[in-house]
Amino acid sequence: MLKTFGRMARYGTAAATFAIVASASGAALAEDFVALLLPENVNPRWESQDARFFVEAMAKVAPDVTVEVFNANNDTATQQRQAEQALTRGAKVLVVIPIDGESSAIIADDAAASGVPTIAYDRMINSENTSFWVQADLEGMGYDQAMHVIENTKDGDTLVLLKGSPTDPNAAVIHNGQLRALQPLFDSGKRVLGYENWTQGWDPAIARRSMDQALTQLDNNVQGVVSSNDGNAGAAIASLAEQDLAGKVPVSGLDATVQALQLILLGEQTQSGWRPLADMAAATADVTAKLVADEDWKHLAPDTVKNGVGADVNFVAVASYSAVGEEGVAYVIENDTSITKEMVCEGAAAETGFCK
Repeated sequence: MLKTFGRMARYGTAAATFAIVASASGAALAEDFVALLLPENVNPRWESQDARFFVEAMAKVAPDVTVEVFNANNDTATQQRQAEQALTRGAKVLVVIPIDGESSAIIADDAAASGVPTIAYDRMINSENTSFWVQADLEGMGYDQAMHVIENTKDGDTLVLLKGSPTDPNAAVIHNGQLRALQPLFDSGKRVLGYENWTQGWDPAIARRSMDQALTQLDNNVQGVVSSNDGNAGAAIASLAEQDLAGKVPVSGLDATVQALQLILLGEQTQSGWRPLADMAAATADVTAKLVADEDWKHLAPDTVKNGVGADVNFVAVASYSAVGEEGVAYVIENDTSITKEMVCEGAAAETGFCK
């Protein structure tokens, strides 16, 4: 049974810090604890899915270990302070979703100096002291995004690329996958790159401004939007709607959020990549539990990948799925325990055939 013991808020810093302390027993908090450091709350998945799944998985494999979850609200200095706080208080493992894969190296390095391992969850940490990484094939997911838009446009059409955060190493990997499909068409003129921009912090407000600028500069001559995640996609759709173009232009995404699934049912977002976040969290929990117990764990992740500083990092790769149309929405609902049909069939989506 999962119990939440408290929420701590500290104000007066650049961004509010919160920690959810959860344990699987009703007794006092266990001596051993691990820290899960989230990057931000702009994208709801971090708190509603990733943190939830990890806490639940830890409750199963290590019920005597407490999990404390912190959110840095897109402030790298705050995330570093949270890591320092966790280390000072005796955290046994740091599970970090870094805001910046480069600057977060200091977190892993400081943890190693204290004899504490660091796990890179979802986003790689470019440090020699990164112990483990879990992720899907993001390059392949970026390729799927681009191919979806390509298959739903024609020769000579103009595309907009709304890329991810320049500080997130995953954003570049996703974009590389997109370019693997798009660059030959741009070079041949079969597709036209009308506008592209990075989205600092994956902030939808920035993506919205980018899409507004694209439509203005191109005089609404846009036939496809290759968006790197669902936040960007939703922002693009809001901008397209103002020009009566929503639903007329294919728009890709990533994360298969409830809002994205609703927009797919409405025909306004046409694709979203889905990853089994529960599987990612479970794999991380398995390794974390072994690390806390000081037991061998590398058989759980026998493969390795080199990070940005050339260090070999043990990793687990999870599968992915490209959700398109009602079939794609149904697949995500069936396979994602954090999403139900009732959640998706709210608001305007409730009037779609899928929900009736």
